[in-house]
Amino acid sequence: MTRPEPQRGFPDEEFAARTAAAQRAMAAAGLDALLLTTEVEIRYLTGFLTRFWESPTRPWFVVLPASGKPIAVIPTIGAAAMARTWVEDIRTWSAPDPEDDGVSLLADALREALGAGGRLGLAEGRETHLRMPLGDFRRLQALLPGVAVADATALLHRLRFIKSSREIEKIAHVCDRVSGVFEEAPGWLRAGLSETTVFRRFKIACLAAGVDDVAYLVGGAGEGGYGDIISPPGERALAAGDVLMLDVGAVFDGYFCDFDRNFAVGPASQVVADAHRVLWEATEAGFEAARPGATCADLFRAMQAVIADTGFGAEGGEVGRFGHGLGMQLTELVSHSPWDETELAPGAVLTLEPSLTLGPGKVMVHEENIVVDEGGARWLTRRAPREIPVLPA
Repeated sequence: MTRPEPQRGFPDEEFAARTAAAQRAMAAAGLDALLLTTEVEIRYLTGFLTRFWESPTRPWFVVLPASGKPIAVIPTIGAAAMARTWVEDIRTWSAPDPEDDGVSLLADALREALGAGGRLGLAEGRETHLRMPLGDFRRLQALLPGVAVADATALLHRLRFIKSSREIEKIAHVCDRVSGVFEEAPGWLRAGLSETTVFRRFKIACLAAGVDDVAYLVGGAGEGGYGDIISPPGERALAAGDVLMLDVGAVFDGYFCDFDRNFAVGPASQVVADAHRVLWEATEAGFEAARPGATCADLFRAMQAVIADTGFGAEGGEVGRFGHGLGMQLTELVSHSPWDETELAPGAVLTLEPSLTLGPGKVMVHEENIVVDEGGARWLTRRAPREIPVLPA
């Protein structure tokens, strides 16, 4: 049965709730305003969804004061799109402007929010960036004497880490559509197809299934396993004895899925078949460990214990982690690693992504998507089979 397509966008009440939660967190942290400069931060509080971020030419800013709605300080070209969001205060300039690319306009908005002094929150930590020229940021600081800048990474991370039911519905939908594409793939995947052909056909199948975009598709193929899983596909043809892996980040209404599937071309060797079963069991262990109060480190240890008991060489060190957060970005800021003590709570959407070493230069990776509920976890992807699917040779 095909899952009905969720309603696109969000009602204003969703953004009002996000803004109120952000302002409560700001008050607790002693912040008088937040400055947002990246696509995901701005979209999270405004609903501003556009592919125009692909162009690096123009900066975009949103100021969140201690109370009230966000203030957009954006290039004029984006005014009509921003006006369709719940934001009312939209201030624009003609961009690009090499003399003053929105800096003076932004300084004015921040003075209104901060007064003569105050503390301004800005994301400064891991997996963040300042999407404006550093020179312009220094100029902005000079225009705001007495304003202290504080790191708001943890605040912003916690807000986005716990998803609303509407967000989860969108992620579940794109997981469902791509799960169907994977289930139908053995009907056309076969030896003799080039890697490039496989990737193109898979993307087309995902789009035909109803996703908005296939923003990320990587994988690998090789005899007895693969070693490189991030490079573009080549013209090498699939052959008997190969293992093929496809890892997909498709998008629906601005939200990602991120999971993979492995296939054997012709009968799988004993090592390959065993490795697939071990990784399936490891994801089961990660799923069982994923409950409120557990940590990302707990999930890592649960998956690692399964792999360690088999003799396959994997300590999580080669890739650094066994999964991550998921949502508006393909990877969001948690890592299933021994050092990440982030505590899980209902609404956390995660990937489970254990990997192991098959032999010199050969690995296998398996990935599923889940959401943490009150009593444990729930699969968002349709579970891969325990036995590796076999393609015609």
